[in-house]
Amino acid sequence: MQELEQAIAEIKTALPGMKLMEHEPLSAHCSFRIGGPARAIAVPGDMTSLTKLCAILKRHGLMPLMLGNGTNLLFPDEGLDNVLLLSTEKLQKLYRMPGERIYAEAGVPLTRLAAFAQQNGLKGLEFASGIPGTVGGGLRMNAGAYGGEMKDAVESVVYLYLPEQALYEMPRENCDFGYRGSIFSRYGGFAIVSAVFQLQPGDKNEIAASMRALNDKRREKQPLDLPSAGSAFKRPEGHFAAALIDEAGLKGLRIGGAQVSEKHAGFVVNAGGACAKDVVELLQEVRARVYAKSGIVLEPEIVVLPADYTLRDTSPADTGNRVTVSEEMPSPRGEGVIRRPPQAE
Repeated sequence: MQELEQAIAEIKTALPGMKLMEHEPLSAHCSFRIGGPARAIAVPGDMTSLTKLCAILKRHGLMPLMLGNGTNLLFPDEGLDNVLLLSTEKLQKLYRMPGERIYAEAGVPLTRLAAFAQQNGLKGLEFASGIPGTVGGGLRMNAGAYGGEMKDAVESVVYLYLPEQALYEMPRENCDFGYRGSIFSRYGGFAIVSAVFQLQPGDKNEIAASMRALNDKRREKQPLDLPSAGSAFKRPEGHFAAALIDEAGLKGLRIGGAQVSEKHAGFVVNAGGACAKDVVELLQEVRARVYAKSGIVLEPEIVVLPADYTLRDTSPADTGNRVTVSEEMPSPRGEGVIRRPPQAE
């Protein structure tokens, strides 16, 4: 705590122009609309100020918690008073590069990225047009929908490797993308700052029609009218989480203000006044009942914070609340330090 307070004081002195929100309600920074106050949320205006901020934190032995749109996070009711959150909301550079390539900074919403690709007659990101996250968060978790994933479109990722305070560019094949995960989610120490996407030429009208069709399907099937964090559980191999939950008779199950959606059993929604405790208890109950009926363990897709919090059920294969983040970070497998971002065409 003392180190964090000293770091905040230095940030105010060294970076007086940076937006720094103290004791800010986390409920205003996540799609669940749940969470107590954060000690501080810093909002760098560009990549230079981001690197300066991270250097200050490193001097105090701290690492930031990266924050995009908060669309797959559950913040604790008591808030987070022992960490500085780093928001990427102002990292919004987006432009076309030579060929069928797009450069996007981490804070660019996936909906904006998909729309930009369509406007430039580039296909390959239609699946992302309705995903509410950002480029950084989408790459970290390899976001996907309707048969498409971020790994299918990205060429390379530029990230700040926090232990070295150096920028690297990692090609797609080294990012270890998997189902709802990547090297960036499996290990600490990586702060995604931008990416280059390699797409294919296409007809603007056909791309737009495909995006409309996917978004119509989302509106028809998903509970978009209530706060949630998207799919509550990952898809078990050979099964669908929503079907397993429905078969266990859990659609509509409610604990406090948290409810298994009556429209789509794969979603847990804030039906009104939900707190983090309600959501955690509901996730735990769903896991236990699904396991009791089917013998299948559901692994939450929602990231429950703080990181050391774990969900427990009665299964022998209990996996906790998320993919484990290793304390031992691998060496960066990039291709050298990036002095500046790629240039526009």
